[in-house]
Amino acid sequence: MVVQITEAEWKIMECLWDHAPQTMGEITTTLEPATCWTRQTVITLLKRMTEKGAVSMDDSGRAKKYVPLITREEASTVETQKFLNHVFKGKASLLVNHLVDTGELSTDDLQEIISMIRNN
Repeated sequence: MVVQITEAEWKIMECLWDHAPQTMGEITTTLEPATCWTRQTVITLLKRMTEKGAVSMDDSGRAKKYVPLITREEASTVETQKFLNHVFKGKASLLVNHLVDTGELSTDDLQEIISMIRNN
């Protein structure tokens, strides 16, 4: 299942990927120092994420608990493809070329990429 998540939703997903299940209060407490999000903001995001199938909610206990329905790898794949399509016409080679041209890739990085290619 392909689920696109926003930058704000990604922050919540990171919390859930690191420690699930979590309550809305736990998520708010974790994210508040970095985001200044209120309880209502987190509730709104969790509702949206539940509707799109990114998380599920268990309301059988005293507090609702949320768990991710997609893995970090699945979300990363969607985001990577979206980025490649938007910026580099869907071509990973153009991304690598850009990273080489701008000096973002070290010799060690390039050797690691070559090794990964050879092993696949």
